Amino acid sequence: MKIAILTSPNQWFVPYAKILNNKIISSELYFNHENIIKSYDIVFILSYHKIISKEYLKKNKHNIVIHASALPKGKGWAPMFWQILENKNRIPFTMFEVDDSVDGGDIYMQSELQLTGYELNYELRKKQANHIISMCLEFINNYHKYKNPAKQEGIETFYKKRTSKDSELDISKSITEQFNLLRIVDNDNFPAFFYINEKKYILKIEEASDENR
Repeated sequence: MKIAILTSPNQWFVPYAKILNNKIISSELYFNHENIIKSYDIVFILSYHKIISKEYLKKNKHNIVIHASALPKGKGWAPMFWQILENKNRIPFTMFEVDDSVDGGDIYMQSELQLTGYELNYELRKKQANHIISMCLEFINNYHKYKNPAKQEGIETFYKKRTSKDSELDISKSITEQFNLLRIVDNDNFPAFFYINEKKYILKIEEASDENR
């Protein structure tokens, strides 16, 4: 099979897209869909942030996205992080075919990622990416089992896009009450923060090394 991987440049998934590229023999890695000239049996569209026109999609047999929710529930933005804020440690992932709706395509497979409840942002991203890689390899290795997708069924729900404002802590609540928020914040791009007396303070979190415990 001819396989391509498409992801956005300069963002968290790039190193993992390269790992997947190395695991799939003769696959090709792209950072812009407009650079895809050839036709492929499968294009894995992973953490890609541009809208792809039908002109590009129709070239390929399968155009596949993996979304961290049990579609049709949890469409939209940052579904894994929103579910962590809902105190969930079993995160469903859905592999589906791209269509012209929002996360509305036919489903190839669903699986779950089990979390411990203590991972921080970088660990969550690593586990998320490795689970996505495993799903892609499972699809390829058992293509006969997954090649015919099923329609989505059930009531759809949507998560909104997260912004820097969503990293604000509530100083009236305990750390324990807000630990899941601290787990998902990005220390560099969207750090946790709070206000006291109209002054803003940044709070960054990392797990202590063994010698500092």
